[in-house]
Amino acid sequence: MTENEIAQKVIGLAIKIHRELGPGLLEKVYHECLFYEIQKSGLKVQKEVGVGINYGEVRIENAYRLDLLVEEKLIVELKSVNELNGLHFAQLLTYLRLSKKRLALLFNFNEVLLKDGIMRVINN
Repeated sequence: MTENEIAQKVIGLAIKIHRELGPGLLEKVYHECLFYEIQKSGLKVQKEVGVGINYGEVRIENAYRLDLLVEEKLIVELKSVNELNGLHFAQLLTYLRLSKKRLALLFNFNEVLLKDGIMRVINN
């Protein structure tokens, strides 16, 4: 599957969860539910994946943690905040660059309609 096909499937699963649970819960709840649904769909998913960073001759293991990594291709980051901002976008760009992945999805589950809280981030 391509990154786009995986992303479409994950977006559908996230919308399903949001329709059932609604907005306003803690991020961890949506995180666990989405992990469960992705696994159930047959896609390979890992949670809390560590990403290291090099600085000069120093290697910092697990400097960052990806919420979810789907099929070794798609980064999924979940939030439950009043609104997404530039720092959230910058965080995902950093994750993409350090992990050498091309596509990430950022979900803000604290929206009345989840479609208003989805950001797609591409690393060229």
